[in-house]
Amino acid sequence: MKGVQFSQYGGPEVLQFIELEKPVPESFEVVIQIKAIGVNYADTARREGQYVVPTPLPFVPGAEVAGIVTEIGEGVTTVKVGTRVVTLLGSKRATGYAEYTIADERGLIPLPDEMDYNLAVALPLQGLSAYHILKTMGQLSRGETVLVHAAAGGVGTLAVQLAKLIGAGKVIATASSSDKLELAKQLGADVLINYTEENWVDQIREATNGKGVDLALEMVGGKVFNDTLRTLASFGRIVVYGVASGEQSSLNPNLLMARNQSVIGFFLPQIMKKPALLQSSLIELFQYLQQGKLKLIIGGIYSLDDAANVHKMLQSRQTHGKLILVP
Repeated sequence: MKGVQFSQYGGPEVLQFIELEKPVPESFEVVIQIKAIGVNYADTARREGQYVVPTPLPFVPGAEVAGIVTEIGEGVTTVKVGTRVVTLLGSKRATGYAEYTIADERGLIPLPDEMDYNLAVALPLQGLSAYHILKTMGQLSRGETVLVHAAAGGVGTLAVQLAKLIGAGKVIATASSSDKLELAKQLGADVLINYTEENWVDQIREATNGKGVDLALEMVGGKVFNDTLRTLASFGRIVVYGVASGEQSSLNPNLLMARNQSVIGFFLPQIMKKPALLQSSLIELFQYLQQGKLKLIIGGIYSLDDAANVHKMLQSRQTHGKLILVP
């Protein structure tokens, strides 16, 4: 089968489109013929050797796929050959950027016949991230003010909508351009701020009448992380779920004490270790989607052999919504 692999850490150029061995299912595993692959910042972090956990070499990236079950291993009872599914990959033998992959049956979500594979794959990783950042880790309460950075991105577009669905009183969206901010507005954001402007922190303070935000979603790192801390209200929480800039941050814990503030880390694979929580939240997200309460933004659909270029586009921050690869 065809697939994308890297044998050394580095820029997008280390991604190689090559022949790979087709996977064989073990007990409680299935083989999926992949129809759509979600592209995420985690994939670029893996490629650069900057992921939260070590990435072994050689490595086939990709953690989010939709497709058709073509083989089942011993003990599989929940799906059969021909079932349309979407899943997050957790096995070390999984091959996300490829024509086929293996997956644990416990993580499979069957898809309605009418649901498009590209639409289905745009939801799990970033939808679950937005959901659990807001609800599980951020403990968002009705009426609170939420700050969403990169609000036109994959997680951001979903976080703006989910914050409203959960009950946020005000959603403040930041982005780097007017068209991205307009997208955030269409999705329900109440306040729009261009974070390339030097006084964006002051604009947030003004928008909250000096109080600050109750919950902030932060995935840029470096100076943006430190500035975001300055926007927090008393008892405010900041949930960190990435370092897209590559710039590490330093934190003096004493700064949090005066106003009872919290910095919380989020890593989706820890949620994946709780199958019941993972499945219940994903089912809830698909219900929102089918009820028309949640809109998915597809930023582009590209051929698998164009993976290196897609990584370049993602890291340039010139894209919006979900980027998808198709074998």
